[in-house]
Order: sequence, then C-alpha cells, then structure tokens
Amino acid sequence: MQKSFWGMMMLVMVSLCANAEEADKNTLRMEEITVVGEKLLTPTRQTNETVYTGSEITKKGMEALGTKAGVSVYEALNMIPGISVESIDPYGLAAEQKNVRIRGVRGYSSAMTVEGVPNYGGNPMGPREYIYDTENFDSIAVYKGAVPADLGTGVGARGGAVELRSRWPEKEFAFDFSQGFGDNHYSRTFARIDSGALPRTGTGLALSYSYTDAEKWKGPGDSGPRHNVGVMLSQPVRDKDEIRIWFNANELDQSLYKPLSYAEVQELGKNYDRDYNENLTGIRAQDIHYYKYNSGEYANRDMLAIIPVTISDAFRMTFRPYYSDEDSEILGGSVSRGGIITKRMRDIERYGLISQMDAKFSWGSAAFGYWFESSDMIIRTQNYDPLTFAFKGHGMYMESDDNGSVHSPYAKLSGNVGNFNWQAGLKYFRYRDPASQGYTSSAPDYELVRGADLYREEKEYEELLPTLGINCFLSDSLEFYTAYGRNQIRPYAYMPLINLYNQNRAGFQTAGVTLNDLFNGYDMEISDNFELGARFRTERMEIMPAFFYTKHKNLLTTVYDPRVNLSYYQNIGKATGYGIDLECNFYFRDNLTFFLNPAWTVLTYDKDMSYQGSILDTEDRQVADTPEWSVKTGLIFTYKDVEIVPMVRYLGKRYGDAEHKEEMDDYMVADLKLSYTRKHLSFIEALKISLEFSNIFDEEYVSAISSMDDTRAGNTGYYVGAPFTTMLTLSFEL
Repeated sequence: MQKSFWGMMMLVMVSLCANAEEADKNTLRMEEITVVGEKLLTPTRQTNETVYTGSEITKKGMEALGTKAGVSVYEALNMIPGISVESIDPYGLAAEQKNVRIRGVRGYSSAMTVEGVPNYGGNPMGPREYIYDTENFDSIAVYKGAVPADLGTGVGARGGAVELRSRWPEKEFAFDFSQGFGDNHYSRTFARIDSGALPRTGTGLALSYSYTDAEKWKGPGDSGPRHNVGVMLSQPVRDKDEIRIWFNANELDQSLYKPLSYAEVQELGKNYDRDYNENLTGIRAQDIHYYKYNSGEYANRDMLAIIPVTISDAFRMTFRPYYSDEDSEILGGSVSRGGIITKRMRDIERYGLISQMDAKFSWGSAAFGYWFESSDMIIRTQNYDPLTFAFKGHGMYMESDDNGSVHSPYAKLSGNVGNFNWQAGLKYFRYRDPASQGYTSSAPDYELVRGADLYREEKEYEELLPTLGINCFLSDSLEFYTAYGRNQIRPYAYMPLINLYNQNRAGFQTAGVTLNDLFNGYDMEISDNFELGARFRTERMEIMPAFFYTKHKNLLTTVYDPRVNLSYYQNIGKATGYGIDLECNFYFRDNLTFFLNPAWTVLTYDKDMSYQGSILDTEDRQVADTPEWSVKTGLIFTYKDVEIVPMVRYLGKRYGDAEHKEEMDDYMVADLKLSYTRKHLSFIEALKISLEFSNIFDEEYVSAISSMDDTRAGNTGYYVGAPFTTMLTLSFEL
C-alpha cells in the first residue's frame, strides 16, 4: 500500500511538472526570491547537490532562541518543526541530561558533523552536542530524512543528521564580546577576535574563548564551570584554494540533576524541587544520593582541516583529515549490591580522513569520495563504597585487541533538466568491531582475572545506503520535491549487555551461554526514509510543508531468554513512522515577522514485544517519549533600536513506557526576549543589551524523560523543566 502511495505521488509530481514552462525557457530558481524580513529557517542542501532536502537555522534564528542556544546545539535547533528538545536547565549546560528527538527518533541515533566531519562518542553513543560555542557557526543544517552521502555520519544517522557550518575567519578585523548574568549566579563570558586577512600572506585567524557557570536551579551543586576555546585559521593558496584549520577544546564540570519516579511525578508540585542530598548521612541507601557522588567531568578536543586542490575549472579534490579525543568521568549512585557508587570512564580517540573528488560535466556534476576512520573507545566502570569511597572493584573491564575502523566509499550525481532538479547518491558503510577480552575482579585485592566466557569475537557490519532526490519548479514561487534515503546506526548499548551478563554470570555459564552469544544478536539499525514536500514563497510569506514516511528495522529491543529466565537487548524490533512538518514565516511588515512551525509525528512499534516470558502490549502504540503534536511559534518585532521576541513552545502528551501505562501531560512554555541595539557608535560597530525571560508563566512540567523506546512501566526517570528564569546580556562588536 505504501509503495503504491509513493508511486502515485511521483506521478502527480511528474504530471504537474509536465505542464510547467518549457525546458528551453529560463530555468526557475526559487532561491532567488527576496523576502522582506530576515530569514530564520531556510531550505538547505550540500554544495554539490541540486535538491534542497534539509532545513537550516540561520544566525538570526539562533539569536532569537537566546543565551542557551550559545552553548547547546540542540537548544539552537529548537525552532525547527519535527525536532523536540527536552531540557532540564535554563542555560543549556546540562550535558547528556537533555533529550532530542528528530521525527520521533532519539538523538543518539542521529549524526552530528562539523563541515562534514563526524562528532560522536560512546556511553552514551551519539553526538557530543554540548562541546561548542554556536557563536562560531554561521548556521546549522538538519537533514531529518535522507542524509547526503558525503557527510561523515560517525556511528550512523538512523534519525537524520546535523551539520554545523563554521564561521571562518572574517576578511576584516573584528572583535565580538558578550557578558551575561542571570538567576542562580549564572554568568557567561564570550570573546572572539578575528585578525582579518593579513598583508602579503592573506592569512586569516580567529580565536575565541568562553566561560560559563551557574548554580543548579534546584538542589546542591553547580552546572559548571564550562570552558571553551576555539581556533580557526584560513590560508589562501594559489588563486582558487584556501586551506582551513579548525580546533575546538571544551571542558565541563557539572553536578547532575536527579530524576523523579512516576509516583513522584503524580504529585509534581510537592516533588518539583526534589534533588540529590547536600550532605552525607552515613547511611548507605541515602549516601548513594549524595550530590558529589552524582556528577561528571568532561573534556573534548577536536581538530580538522579542509585542504582543497583545484585541478581545473571542472575538477577539484578536497581532503579533510581530523582528530578527536574525549576524556570523561561520570559518578553515579546505584542501588546495585546494596548501594554502590559507579564511576564511568570514557577514553576515546578517533582519527580519520574524508577524501573527495568533485567534477563538473555538461549534464551535471559528480562527487566521488572515501571516508576512513580508526577509533579506540575505552569505556570502563569502577565501583566505590558510598560510606568510605573505598575502591570495590571493576564493574565492566573490557580490553580490545585493536582499533575499530570504518571504510566508506561514496558517490553522488546531480543535474537538472528544464525545471527538474535531480540527484542520486550511494554510500557503502563497513564497520569492523574489534575483538575484546573481558575481565572480572573480586575482593580482597580486586585483581583482574581473565574470563574465557567474556571474550567477544571480531565482527563486521556493512550496508549500502542509497539516496535520491527530485524537485520541480512550477513557478518562481512554488516548488515540489521528493526524496528517499536509507540510513543506519551501528550497534550500541554495549555496557547494559555486558553488565547484565556479569551480574548473572553463573546462570549464563550454567546454560552454556557466553557473552559472545549475546552479541551475536546485535546488528545495525536501518531506516528507509521517504519525504514529499512543497515550498511556496512570496515576498510576504514562506509556507513549507513536508510529509514523511519511515520504516525502521533491527531496532534494539528487549527479548526474553527462557534459558536463563532473563531479558536483554537484541536487534529484532520494527517500527513505522509518518507525519507532517510545517515551516511557516509571515512577513507582515518590514519590522514584523511571525513564524509558526507545527509538527505531527507518529512512530509506533509494528508488533507486541516480550519481556520475562510475558507479552507487552506495544503494537501500534506510540514509542515512549514521542509526542504526536508539537508547535514552535513566535513574533519578531522591531521598532527603531528595540527588538521584541515572544515565543511559545507546545509539546503534546507523551508516555514514559512502551505500554502507555505512564502518561505525561502536554505542556506549553512561553519565553520573551527584549533587546536594544545601537549601531555605528564611536569605536564600536554595534552595542546590544538583551533581557531574556524563560518560562515566564512559571509552568511546572516534565521536560526530559529518561527511557529506552521499549522501556516497561516502573523503569523510567523523569526530569522537570526549569522554572521562571531571567538573564541579562551585554554585547558589542568592533
């Protein structure tokens, strides 16, 4: 039925375009239309493509979202329909304690790149969105369905991909500075200096630094400090090329927020301020909730270079070497073994190269590339006594034989015929997961002991990932497009499987089941994404609906194993998603812009699941933590030097478990941003004062939900949203 639907829609597009203007007339280009107001969201594509398959939030759009969008990529995307962002603090500082879903798919299943170079880590698997200052980016692009083949997608992009587009050194000298203050002793300092093109060499250099800190809005501890350093270098070579180097370093210390149980959420007003304990009590069951035992230290270093080599007007090569390093430690209290403190340690090193040849022909253009990456991901846990903080052995200790590796050649073709644009791509993804040996430790000396049943064999995962896009211009203001793309994500959630095996090792050994047997049930998750959209633009409005349909397979799902009377993850699940994203901008006057960005999303499991021998009623139920309806809307009104930006975010009803036994109410949050700007002052290009009010009606609501998609009732953590918060920022540009 779905195939016939999409076939019919293709025929409709073809028939519409057949009646368009003749091919020998001027080809219509919708992007040439000039609208009255400043754009917040625009269609986007890769430079060597012809069909716009993504959405891009502009610098103006990021500024409208306020201070928190400066330290969090996800917060900077919160205007785009089809993307739901769940935050627990008002400043964007809570690393790995915020959630994002793209058309219902969790953020860790999505890719993030800087100029096409992948950003990701492990435990949790997925993007490190909290390590950048977004002031150093010109825009952020999102591909919610089909992902361009030339993006280095890291572990994969089942839920789409985010591309950060760098703000490279300015051609003229510039200096930007901002200082923010707010409730809970919030403080943020950002400074960036651009050298301008230096004489003789033309070299451009940009340096930036930021410091951000705040107390948690509830409970003891701080959400910082956070330090970030950015370095961007551009060096012209020959006549047409420019070598670019980009470096980012980020360090963050934070106290974590404590999740609430479903029972506590039922009395939300009473438990809204409940958090970790400020003092030790000497009671084991209480001291696992001590705030210093629930905290994290994160350090990330990332470097990349873009080296173009222009061979002729028709042929150009580009090389993108990169290096990434992460060193993080996170403490967390656990009820396991009567109460222990677990330290998760991540030591991750990645390096790689993306090489690409671009060619132009009379019929269109082509791109051929190869992405290689080597990764060493050391993720281990240690246990400590909550009363004495004495070392109590290793929870998970695995040692890989060598590095994991990715080999991924790809090709793209694109062109146009009259009012038709077309493009097609094909990527081959192969990941080699190295063999690893597991160890145990026990009292009194906790010496590491090798376990034969803890050996995990080397395994390879591979997939062909095609993409296709077609659009048609019916007039200067109306365009239709359709796109298809297959995405994947390599296996993840290794730690839960290893921990479960270690905790029940005797039972597995008795049943003759090894750790390797469990991992034999792991596979790559796959999504097939179809999209049909339209873009209607005039000088006074932009209306851009997108209809999508997605099939997901090999989803990580809990299954029951009668041999050991336990349930654990295996890649056997299937789900179906469909819905509508709608981007609307109305430019009523030169100084008044109204935006309305609603989304309707359905993502359901295709069949019931089993747990501990019982059947869970999950067929056709909305996946946990996935709202069907969401809306982002607001106004941007300017009068002389004053700008007023009221915004409202609505998130519909959600469920915290797969069977819909734990229901979360919908909520609506209103924000307000006021700013005053004076330009062309003595020695200052622009001076700006901004006042932000977040959650102005002090709404109490559940924001982030901590659960896997197949979580059963009683195993979900709920985080509440931040209350009314005020921030003041003073900034200037030279």
